[in-house]
Amino acid sequence: MKNIIKTGLAAILIVTATGCEDFLKEDLKNQLSPNNTFTSTYGFEVGSAGLYALTRAEYNTWGEDDAYMHGNACPYEALHVATDIVEAINSDGSLTNFANLTLTAEERFVGSYWNWAYSLIASANEILIFSEKNTNWDSPSDKVRFQAEARFFRAYAYRTLIYLYGDVPYVETILYDFQLNFTRTPKAEVLEHIIDDLDFASKNLPENPDNVKDGKLTRWAAYHLLSEMYLFQKEYVLAEKAALEVIDSKYFELMKTRYGVNKSKPGDVFSDLFIENNQNRKGGNKESVWVLQLEFNTIGGGTNSTDWTRRAWIPNYSGITGFVLADSLGGRGIAQIIPMKWWIGTKGTNLTDDIAGIYDGTDIRNSNYNIKRNWYYNNPAQTALYGKKCNITEQTWFSTKQLFPALTKFFYGRSENLSLSGSYRDRMKFRLSETYLLLAEAYLGQGDTQKAADAVNEVRKRAGAKQVNAVDMTMDYLLDERIRELVGEESRRFTLVRTGTLIERVKAHNSTIKDKISERDLLWPIPQSIIDSNRDIVFPQNPGYK
Repeated sequence: MKNIIKTGLAAILIVTATGCEDFLKEDLKNQLSPNNTFTSTYGFEVGSAGLYALTRAEYNTWGEDDAYMHGNACPYEALHVATDIVEAINSDGSLTNFANLTLTAEERFVGSYWNWAYSLIASANEILIFSEKNTNWDSPSDKVRFQAEARFFRAYAYRTLIYLYGDVPYVETILYDFQLNFTRTPKAEVLEHIIDDLDFASKNLPENPDNVKDGKLTRWAAYHLLSEMYLFQKEYVLAEKAALEVIDSKYFELMKTRYGVNKSKPGDVFSDLFIENNQNRKGGNKESVWVLQLEFNTIGGGTNSTDWTRRAWIPNYSGITGFVLADSLGGRGIAQIIPMKWWIGTKGTNLTDDIAGIYDGTDIRNSNYNIKRNWYYNNPAQTALYGKKCNITEQTWFSTKQLFPALTKFFYGRSENLSLSGSYRDRMKFRLSETYLLLAEAYLGQGDTQKAADAVNEVRKRAGAKQVNAVDMTMDYLLDERIRELVGEESRRFTLVRTGTLIERVKAHNSTIKDKISERDLLWPIPQSIIDSNRDIVFPQNPGYK
């Protein structure tokens, strides 16, 4: 599998622009080269596994045994800072320039996200091309199944590229020759290709999620993403139709009763969603539409570098005298980001400002099981402190980052190794609750606030929250609801860019950069290595960047 992945990484020049020409023209003679591997259904199964591995590596930090690395902490949180939900204060530097809008074309994640996406595209293109050559299939349906998977992943990668960089080169073949004259394809044209790929995937991926292995794609994941891409295209009727395909399929339902490994322990159904082993259908979860498989000590699962999102959101509580690391407190956190007061509120803290936050009093997503506001010293060796409450203050929240209201959806620790960096819990990539919120966005786009409210209320009913009326159903309300339901799960930058609200939401809620943000900041810069390597033709930088 690793050789297949490495072949995919080398297949497209734009990923390896700093490499040498001899390397790019290498004659692959290894027994696992594409010409030897993609000759049977089994060979394509191996290649397909490589696509899933590359996709999981979107969250990878330092590498280890994963397919790809970003080479620094918490890359996914670069898609959350400089928005309306979190700040990066005194971080290790990997997020600072993103948060402060001081990005340059040399920034590490600016390049690594580009390379990750084109690595995934290259590997998908490889499978698509060799599937047309192969005639040795176990079943007549195998060819189109692998093509549907490959086209989904290609669309998924291009989705990231257009959100972050705008116009990008569209490549749908294997580039064997050294090329120095790439051009940028207009975003609208790339979006059409994405939709075409997802339309194909929605018709040809497996239908019944109970008949596939955990983590494998079904057509409903394609429909979910298709709805989002139609929204990006402002095709609101088509976005509505795609979302309803998922909702009306009857394969999925919002979880409304306690389930899973901790169902008899204190908690609620929302907290159940994020307990280890509760993410997949085999664990009783009928809400997940697509789940990335990261489980502990499992071949093809996660590594200690795969997903540091947990560490980014969790306070560095163990730095306070009277605390020791505990799996019940989320394990080892580094608080790369901290939640903003305006939405999470200051309830249960010692802060002088009284900020209610955006949750209703009955909303279980605001319960103590889902947002930890009460912290108690847990080190029995500190007898004078043990069991007493440690207060959240302005200093612990915004200076030392050692204690603040924390989302328990990211709590993860293992008693046998409390210093674990990553999270080995499977990650729900698409949930039905988000499908309802995409549907609401589609209705808002059509001006139907009543249907938008009805869609949002499906999610709010499960949360035990007050129902929203049509008169109050605005884009701002929907964006707040996405925080209540999906904070930290969705790519917040993508949501705000798609809805055209990034600048106004930052100005309303992010005091650090509200006077700095401009049209330039709707996109990241093109990586400098790409511009420098494209020597035969000018590769334009995004406006406002050098």
